[in-house]
Amino acid sequence: MNLSKSINTFSKSLGSITRPQRFNTKTGLHTQTPSSSTAVAHALKEDFARSNKTKAIDPSYSPYYNTGTLLPSTTRQKLNVYGQIPAVVETIEQQARRAIKLIRAKPTNLEKYMFMAQLRNNHTRLFYNLVNNHIEEFAPIIYTPTVGEACQKYSDIYPFLNSPGTPDGLYITLDDLPHLDNIIEGYKQRLGETPDITVITDGSRILGLGDLGMNGMPISMGKLQLYVAGAGIDPRRTLPIVLDFGTNNEHYISDEFYMGVRRKRPADAEFYDAAEKVLKSLTRAFPHILVQFEDFSSEHAFGLLKKYQDKILCFNDDIQGTGAVILSGLINAFRKVEKESNVRLRDHRIVFYGAGSAAIGVARQIQEYLQIEHGLTEDEARKVFYICDSKGLVTTDRGDRLAEHKVYYARNDNAGSQFRSLEDIVDYVKPTTLIGLSSSKNAFNQDVLARMSQINHQPIVFPLSNPLTKAECTFEDAMNATENKVVFASGTAFPAYTIPGTDQTRTPGQGNNMYMFPGLGFGAILARPTSITNRIILRASMALADSLTEEERSRGLLYPELSRIRQVSATVAAAVCDQAVQDNIATGEIKSIHRDSFDEYVQSRMWSSEIGN
Repeated sequence: MNLSKSINTFSKSLGSITRPQRFNTKTGLHTQTPSSSTAVAHALKEDFARSNKTKAIDPSYSPYYNTGTLLPSTTRQKLNVYGQIPAVVETIEQQARRAIKLIRAKPTNLEKYMFMAQLRNNHTRLFYNLVNNHIEEFAPIIYTPTVGEACQKYSDIYPFLNSPGTPDGLYITLDDLPHLDNIIEGYKQRLGETPDITVITDGSRILGLGDLGMNGMPISMGKLQLYVAGAGIDPRRTLPIVLDFGTNNEHYISDEFYMGVRRKRPADAEFYDAAEKVLKSLTRAFPHILVQFEDFSSEHAFGLLKKYQDKILCFNDDIQGTGAVILSGLINAFRKVEKESNVRLRDHRIVFYGAGSAAIGVARQIQEYLQIEHGLTEDEARKVFYICDSKGLVTTDRGDRLAEHKVYYARNDNAGSQFRSLEDIVDYVKPTTLIGLSSSKNAFNQDVLARMSQINHQPIVFPLSNPLTKAECTFEDAMNATENKVVFASGTAFPAYTIPGTDQTRTPGQGNNMYMFPGLGFGAILARPTSITNRIILRASMALADSLTEEERSRGLLYPELSRIRQVSATVAAAVCDQAVQDNIATGEIKSIHRDSFDEYVQSRMWSSEIGN
């Protein structure tokens, strides 16, 4: 079937399947609005034609366009698939109920992950219908914490996630470098769209799980699925990439089923040269693409960001995204303890347990906030932070060679004393805030938490490591050890806690990057700033902090309900656009939109799983 006939068939026959949606600002979701089948058919016709400018894609085999039993019988006949699909014609709601029933019957989260991966690769719209309408249930399946296990076992489960010949993204090896332009062009032809965003990892530091090599690909895929669900980026315009440059994980090198390159990782010079070639090829093919670096080793994460943040449109979610979302929660925590315990912002002392890229990224974001919004000098703001690694408090005279990214925050006011254990560090610093990014399970033990409670009327405790098996403490531990006084947010989800002997239930905050990166990325795509500046990221963080409703504040929440993620992402994206325009670095069509209309404009550009979008 040629492209013209495919378009005409779909445009004539699919109009009755569904209707366009209106953005609901209360729920953050799209709701159906009345529309004629002609209008929907016309929208689909334009949508399909626009997606196939470079190469015709047979819609009967496309997971994006083929909706299975939603197809009316006339469409099945014209597509020559009549008799190849059960006779019943269903609604998307029926399909969704069936899928949910099957997913919930799966005994493990990994099996749920595999089922949903198969669904996404066979019926894209149904997949996102489920995720959007049940975000709190399915986000932990398609991303953290389940994606960690999926990465570890990716080479084992890969053949059972997708149909043969249907690529999930790009797997780029060092041997591919001479042919990159051809590889990217080939994928572009298969995609039928120009990607707006790519998430790139080399698998060297996946979550808290270490070097997983090529098996890190689900991180890139899962992150982009959350961009779609959380901010309405068109799934056809996303590109997951893993740089399969090798692995230093002997387990995978010796595993007969490992699908990645079996070699040690390259030295730094070779790594940066290869990364340069990849990024140049990408930006040649897609000049406006947003590049998000994900889960690189700390040294390479900082190195790539430093080298490219002013050259291409890019950001690092581990450094900047984590920093922004945690700053947002801390802003609300600082507001709470200032109001209820009279602790001034400039009087805070913050201990970071963990000194990787995420920890330093968070510290930098907080410092930026203290300087720009509250007038602290650089030196005053820097002295708020006490960074701890596996050897103890980071000081200038500790005797070991410090990694470059740790040097800036190394203390020189310790009078020659060194502090190794977290208990000793807490006793010495007397912190108001304890932040964990160490991947050390139970590092915030009862003694540490109890001491925090003795020092502070309302101790701020953020155990941010993922997954659950790496968390520094649980919410229940923190509540028990602090006599229920803790102001808490975590990186992984914890259940609500009912204070014994009362009917008071506290809901813990979760400093999930999903609150930040979808809106930040979508705003950058729309505004096309010359670079994603610190001012843009700070503005996004403050927009997230201010997105709490009065009802959420009254419950002591530090972050909004995840069910409002589309609304929150729209708020963050609009703030990104506004800052880019204010700073005169926006290059997209946002420049022609009146600032008062940014919210409406952002919402109008959000993709939904309904036909015509």
